[in-house]
Amino acid sequence: MSKTKGLIGAGVGLAALAAAGAYFLRGEKGASAKRKVRGWALKMKGEVLEKLEDMRRIDRDTYLDMVDKVAARYAGRDNVTAEELRHMTVELRNAWVHIDKKIK
Repeated sequence: MSKTKGLIGAGVGLAALAAAGAYFLRGEKGASAKRKVRGWALKMKGEVLEKLEDMRRIDRDTYLDMVDKVAARYAGRDNVTAEELRHMTVELRNAWVHIDKKIK
């Protein structure tokens, strides 16, 4: 891979990461949503961001598969209800729209 393609790929990755971070931490729901975020939900979002940063190829299917795998690790924990996990998974999956806009 040429140096230019590597730099372009890194730029696209950083743009996607910035978009995801902005959406997750300053999303549409604002300050009231931040007060409701539980510790595990913040950790889950952080894991998604870390994995997104490490992804070589960023596309919708790869992103959604990664979110599902992260969510599966939180299923069955004592402090996570099924409804909360489902809500968080949907929120993370819907973030793809915002990430995709920043990539393009």
